[in-house]
Amino acid sequence: MQAPLTVTPAQLPNVLLHVAVVRPVFLWGAPGIGKSSLVQSFAESLGLHCVTLLGTQLAPEDLIGVPQIVGDRSRFAPPETIARDEPYCLFLDELNASSPEVQKAFYSLILDRRIGTYELPVGSVVIGAGNRATDNALARPMASALVNRMIHIHLRASATDWLKWAADHGIHQWVVDYLVQRPDHLWSPPPKTEEPFSTPRGWHMLSDAIWSYGESIDDETLSILAFGTLTAAHASAFRAYVKTVRHAYDLDAVLKGDASWPRGPGDRDLLYFLSETFRARLIKGLPTSKDNASPVGRQLAFRAKALLIELAEISLECAQLVIATDDDGAPVLPSWFLVEISRDLPRLATARI
Repeated sequence: MQAPLTVTPAQLPNVLLHVAVVRPVFLWGAPGIGKSSLVQSFAESLGLHCVTLLGTQLAPEDLIGVPQIVGDRSRFAPPETIARDEPYCLFLDELNASSPEVQKAFYSLILDRRIGTYELPVGSVVIGAGNRATDNALARPMASALVNRMIHIHLRASATDWLKWAADHGIHQWVVDYLVQRPDHLWSPPPKTEEPFSTPRGWHMLSDAIWSYGESIDDETLSILAFGTLTAAHASAFRAYVKTVRHAYDLDAVLKGDASWPRGPGDRDLLYFLSETFRARLIKGLPTSKDNASPVGRQLAFRAKALLIELAEISLECAQLVIATDDDGAPVLPSWFLVEISRDLPRLATARI
């Protein structure tokens, strides 16, 4: 399923409020970005109990029910989890991961809001959710008849939304502060191999584990937890960030000259983290035009060139990381600054190719 347009977690409740109350909705999204919790929160906002059915754990008879004799006729008795007297939110999680037979059993429930002779109470809502095949998750093709029975909405992760949520839900301050600096690390595409990858759910799990150990957690244990919940590159950067917090070692101190680049063999991850942070600071702070630069911008450029020379003496790789192009090969720093760097430090010129 392609996603020409997406919504953020903050936008989703308003969309569901106007759509799910009149038609069944299917919510697409990558694993771990909060589909289930968002649906449950939406149901609570309407004062509805949320009944969750996992498509991967169902058989057709779990929906249709079992036959019973009533008088001289038989009829199917739907399960009590579905057959309720009061309106509720029926959440069909992992719907597109269920077997074709289970998907067929959902047809009448989704479109006609009926199972056998039982009808969902007026005011009930039906919401399905599932991962995409491109997420390397368990996902089966949905028949066109089932696809056509629902309105499809695609959810994307949003660092802004998640950080607002985290502020009220006890997420550890290390996690919050790190993602404020690196919001692009909140989520990463699922890998093709069986290994952890970064998601809002993964960061939440890491936060819970850190709280369980307490802030006296040692570096080795923190590394085990980070690499067990996040993409390897993100785990390494987060571990380095915690080092900066614990040792009061930050980029501002380096920029002011109160501290120098770390040089110890054991601080390699810290050097990479500071280099990435330095790159982000330059992207944000350097003026696009040298002629129109403010005094602050000119001062940053002057200091940046000196720091890049120092950094290249310690690690040419880290220095090249600071001025490297983006994934598409386009420069991210102003061209005038790159020209001056190439002139003053020719060894870095190859980083822009």
